[in-house]
Amino acid sequence: MSEVQATPLRTLLVANRGEIARRIFATARSMGLRCVAVYSDADTCAPFVSDADVAVHLPSGYLDGDAVVAAALRSGADAVHPGYGFLAENGAFARKVRDAGLTWIGPAADVIETMGDKIAAKRAAEAAGVPILPSTEDPADADSVGYPLLVKAAAGGGGKGMRLVERPENLDEAVAGARREAAGAFGDDRVFLERYVRRSRHIEIQILGDAHGTVIHLGERECSIQRRHQKIVEEAPSVRLDEALRRAMGSAAVALADSIGYKSAGTVEFLLDDVSGEYFFLEVNTRLQVEHPVTEEITGLDLVREQLLVAAGHRLTVGQADIVPAGHAIEVRLYAEDAANGFLPATGTVEAWLTPTEPAVRWDSGIEAGSVVGVSYDPMLAKVIAHGPTRPEAAGRLRLALERLHLGGLITNRDYLVAVLASPEFAAGDTTTDFIDRVRPAARLSPDAAQEAAVAAALWLQGRNRAHDGLWGFAPSNWRNAGLPAEQVSFADPTLDGDRQRDAEVLTITYTADRHGRFSLGSGEFVDVVEWADDRIELVVDGVRRSHRITATSDRMHVQTTATTVTLNILPRFTVPGSEAPTGGLTAPMPGSVVDVRCAVGDRVAVGQVLVVLEAMKMEHHVTAPFDGTVIEVPITVGRQVDRGTALVTIAEDGTDDGGVAT
Repeated sequence: MSEVQATPLRTLLVANRGEIARRIFATARSMGLRCVAVYSDADTCAPFVSDADVAVHLPSGYLDGDAVVAAALRSGADAVHPGYGFLAENGAFARKVRDAGLTWIGPAADVIETMGDKIAAKRAAEAAGVPILPSTEDPADADSVGYPLLVKAAAGGGGKGMRLVERPENLDEAVAGARREAAGAFGDDRVFLERYVRRSRHIEIQILGDAHGTVIHLGERECSIQRRHQKIVEEAPSVRLDEALRRAMGSAAVALADSIGYKSAGTVEFLLDDVSGEYFFLEVNTRLQVEHPVTEEITGLDLVREQLLVAAGHRLTVGQADIVPAGHAIEVRLYAEDAANGFLPATGTVEAWLTPTEPAVRWDSGIEAGSVVGVSYDPMLAKVIAHGPTRPEAAGRLRLALERLHLGGLITNRDYLVAVLASPEFAAGDTTTDFIDRVRPAARLSPDAAQEAAVAAALWLQGRNRAHDGLWGFAPSNWRNAGLPAEQVSFADPTLDGDRQRDAEVLTITYTADRHGRFSLGSGEFVDVVEWADDRIELVVDGVRRSHRITATSDRMHVQTTATTVTLNILPRFTVPGSEAPTGGLTAPMPGSVVDVRCAVGDRVAVGQVLVVLEAMKMEHHVTAPFDGTVIEVPITVGRQVDRGTALVTIAEDGTDDGGVAT
């Protein structure tokens, strides 16, 4: 092989958004490169845009390859990094970048196209001697695969276009749904069927290749804890692999990468049967993975730096013998989603965002205080990565960092992630792909945390009122020649609204101050306010001293407790007449687009029957009948954009004359 000449890079355009754009910028700047961002209408005020040296607007969005190439040429960029998602695994786009005289940060276009097609990738793996699972491209041949099976999109990834099918009668519906989702996410509705291994682990091998003929692997990551086939917890190394299995899987990954001439960073993904120890090829991701930081943490390598060097024609900075993993790393994906409500995506404004200084963990974030999270893109807010000498230490650091994160303004899966890390099953390494369904981690914070937050919020409000009282603010609370009645303030959990709001979620704090400034609560506890400030309050409650960070808006408070951030709505003392929530109808659980309506006025429907299919953040969500009844109104049509709470279908419950209320 002739020696490849290095091409100096000076300006890098990142054809992506959010946390991955910011992460790539950080490495590029450390290497002396100028950074160019591209952004859509929805991202005009996003943090990554202002992070770049230059930013170019994309009116048609991130999937317009011609516009991205034009932006690179217009901004003076000489290289394009695709990040992950969007055009990262689009061979035609990679070809356009190179045809424009720009350096493409990734493998060759033909490799992307072959590996991006999961069917072609399976054939390549089989030719390289890598074990594969039984599969078929013809739904009529499903019996040859056997049940249970997975319907999978031939293109793309991230759990999109994927359905688990337990019985033959569910196959047609699963194939149709997977095709729709795949077409919307990847522009390719091809699917195939593959055997489902119920007790399995998702193991992936990080590979690196250069243009000088060197291909190495950096060990494995385990990404088995998933919901809806999307990873939420990743770690390295895997607790399941022994050295013999680790060598075998690493060698298989390198053999496949070498056989296709792989250059750049990539991942060979395997399914490991947890019972038999057999492993099977799943796919090759021809890009940087979301979970690449855990590999960086245990190897000390910067994978983006290796990508940039390889693209410029340099050799890898390490050989296989240099890869000696140290310690353990765990990553979690922080999503804007409601774990207590079927993991539906959430939207809103980030009103509070402050990462703790200790414990020292890595925060790869795409947001900051004031960021708006909409329905246009994946709901991932940040990745949090902890590294430690041992797995228990890494898990402990990560859990504590999540608990101490001051985050408010929208519903997230933060408390759910803490519950995963705290579970005995996780501690034991029992992390197969059925972990979520089997363990069922708690989706909501404990009542103790909410009560702790409500006390802090009530006394912070009391302190604010006194601080703003120009007449009596100088005097201690209740400094009078006669006692005053107890004060009372009520809060509600804003994650429960409409039909889901119940009296049990209303927290009422009653307190009385003595002339020395001490407070007694209606519960019988005594509280001393050690310090009050605009953004915090420090209390001693029955001898236990705690400091609480506070972020307050006009009607909402985000209170940091020892376990999490609790968001509380301040309830008015009096209800305005006519403000009660109206009843009736099945409403949209989140903003989205109506892609299918499966009922009409006059139809009889049964409990659990799918009535409407919504698409939000490139995923389909089914809205089902809450009871048996008759449809009396369908005010929506296919293609309509709806907000959360929009009426979709009204049903008259059997035995009633009025529209039923969905709960």
